[in-house]
Amino acid sequence: MQNRDAVFLEELCPKLRMRCWRKSLHKFTDTSCIYCGKPSESIDHVLPLSRGGLSVTENCVPACLSCNGHKSDTEVFEWYRNQRFYDPRRAMALRAWIDGDLNLALRLLEWAQPNLINKEQTVQKNSQKNWKLQTV
Repeated sequence: MQNRDAVFLEELCPKLRMRCWRKSLHKFTDTSCIYCGKPSESIDHVLPLSRGGLSVTENCVPACLSCNGHKSDTEVFEWYRNQRFYDPRRAMALRAWIDGDLNLALRLLEWAQPNLINKEQTVQKNSQKNWKLQTV
């Protein structure tokens, strides 16, 4: 059977496809709000749907319920600059996200939260330690 002949569950169920997409957005930021860094529980439209925004990756960011509700349908950078938790590194990450450069956005978010070690780095360090212990 060729790959193009296969039927995938996501193709048959749009709700499942949407749920997988939303989960992948949260995984990008390690389930933290792009605005304040708290745990993200929702997806915020940078350009609100009421103002013509689309539900695409470049326009949807993980956000906590507080930030998502407080921002409402205001312009994102105007709102964000007026917040007490404003961080220019996060603002640059948000701009990179909107421009479609997710790699740059993630690096800027890591820079904004240096105390959080990326899961991949932790896994690499642990596997290197285990390898060294096994070889000794």
